[in-house]
Order: sequence, then C-alpha cells, then structure tokens
Amino acid sequence: MSIEQRASSGYVGDVARPCARLAGRRVGRLLGLLILSSFALLAADAGRELRAEAPRARIVGLGAATCQQFRDDVRSNPLVRRDYLAWAQGFMSGILLGRPPGTDEGLDLNPVTFGLISQLQFLEDHCATHTSLDFSDAVEALYKRLRQEGKM
Repeated sequence: MSIEQRASSGYVGDVARPCARLAGRRVGRLLGLLILSSFALLAADAGRELRAEAPRARIVGLGAATCQQFRDDVRSNPLVRRDYLAWAQGFMSGILLGRPPGTDEGLDLNPVTFGLISQLQFLEDHCATHTSLDFSDAVEALYKRLRQEGKM
C-alpha cells in the first residue's frame, strides 16, 4: 500500500509518527535553545548590574576646579571668593532639588547659625586640608555640614 493510499484510507501511522517525532525534536531543540539563550541574557544582565556604578555628572564652572586651584585663585584675587561661594550655593540648591521628596525638606542653605561667611571659611579650611579634591567635593562636604546644622 502506498503512502497516498494509506493516507486516504485513514491509516497514517507510518507517516504521522515519524513526522511527529521530527517536529517534536525540532520544537525541543528550539525550546532548549530559547531557554539557554534566556539564561545567558539574564546572567549577562545580572553581571552588568554588579559592575554598574552611578554615573557622575560632569561638573562645569568654578566647581570643576581643584581645591588647590580654589586656594590659588583666592590668594591671587580675594574677590573671587564671592564667585566661588555663589557657585557653591547654586550647586547645593541643585543637590537639594534633586533629593527625593521628604528628604532634606526645609533645609536652610543659609542658616543664621552657619551663615555665608562661615560657609566660605568651611570651604577654605576643607580645601586647605584636602588640596587634591575638587572644589565640588568640598561643597558636598559643606552640604553635609548644613544638614547637621539643620538637625541641631
């Protein structure tokens, strides 16, 4: 009996079984490949998260100077202190605006107990002891100091 005769008579066992086995193997291979690919992607993504660091914004303006440059600038032109302090106040305002809701709410960047002259002195002292840091790092330290001031 030919394949056509078997198929027309309703007997498809000889044809259907091998086709089903072949299709099953292909589906199994594809499923296995899909599972392996998924594991590889998940493993690569998990590794990326372990290596990832928070990107640091590029600082521009006076804040890009090192503490040593700040000290040199102030020595050569004492009036530039005002410009550095203005930059610092703007930078701290940006930090404050970027904080999550409920964090540092009501923080005063110019409290009566630690005014602008005291803040400038803090920056000068901080940079005197940490000359290799960037001025923006000194401003971040000042921000942390103002947070402590707000808790007193």
